[in-house]
Amino acid sequence: MLARDESILYAALTYRDRYTDGDYMPDQTNVYDGGCGCGEVRFRMESRPLIVHCCHCSWCQRQNGSAFAVNALIEADRVQLLQGNVVDIEVPSPSGANQRISRCPSCQVAVWSYYLVMFGGIGELVRFIRVGALDDPSRLPPDVHIFTASKQPWVTLPPDIPAEEEYYVTEKTWSADSLARRAVLLSSVQR
Repeated sequence: MLARDESILYAALTYRDRYTDGDYMPDQTNVYDGGCGCGEVRFRMESRPLIVHCCHCSWCQRQNGSAFAVNALIEADRVQLLQGNVVDIEVPSPSGANQRISRCPSCQVAVWSYYLVMFGGIGELVRFIRVGALDDPSRLPPDVHIFTASKQPWVTLPPDIPAEEEYYVTEKTWSADSLARRAVLLSSVQR
């Protein structure tokens, strides 16, 4: 069993090296590559995200098995699946509309999800990329901390990042560029 695990790790690291050794990686600062733990699934975000959330709600804590979830929201058509396929698993959410989590079929690592209740009916059009699944998660720190009323007491929030006890007002929190991109999404579902 150890030999199989070692070969999976080697394949994942070899694949990652091909994208970071300078021979293949596009010279674009707004491209973000990522993948699952075993290397079977690889994806690329082709632009900056709309926003990056660090969510401290009890649902995210439970579903991630961690103190919070860090998600980069981006239009689904700006995410390219480079290798492999994902399996979608629908899980409950506080809204009752559920969340669909896309995972690697082999290692079961979550790479993104869809919040189906998302404002204006665009839940299918926006992926919540798991920032920890990126090759370099440090490139996308949180823009905002949300649902901090239920954060773990030992988590210290940075003083220079906005924090909301619950959710935020999108128009006050998102950048002008992200609001314009959101308007395009909203117009596409209102046709």
